[in-house]
Amino acid sequence: MRYWLFKSEPSTWSWDQQVAKGDVGEEWDGVRNYQARNFMREMALGDRGFFYHSQKEKAVVGIVEVCALAHPDSTSDDDRWECVDIKAVAPITTPVTLDMIKADPRLADMVLVKNSRLSVQPVTEAEWQIILDISGSQS
Repeated sequence: MRYWLFKSEPSTWSWDQQVAKGDVGEEWDGVRNYQARNFMREMALGDRGFFYHSQKEKAVVGIVEVCALAHPDSTSDDDRWECVDIKAVAPITTPVTLDMIKADPRLADMVLVKNSRLSVQPVTEAEWQIILDISGSQS
């Protein structure tokens, strides 16, 4: 299993909206960055990810799971753009803010810290566990 982080502005797509989709999940559509698209192409069914609210909140708020492999993005007529589907697994017990992540030296090399603009990004197994520990959650 690999781990990922999916960023969304809550005003566009929130954790509550993701949860409301249930086990069917929802396309992680609208990504127009080649690196983020390529990460989605690498994903496998069952991979886990953090659901991250960007903008004002800037915090990991939930855990999601990849429930459909990369396929054409339904919001684009351009076949270069693909997306995966994700479903909500569990909320994070205590949201982990970007400031908390930046304050932890063990997370200094995390993609979120180094390239915060990337909307889909990998998370190492060690980073995954550290964030879960900080939040008081389990995967």
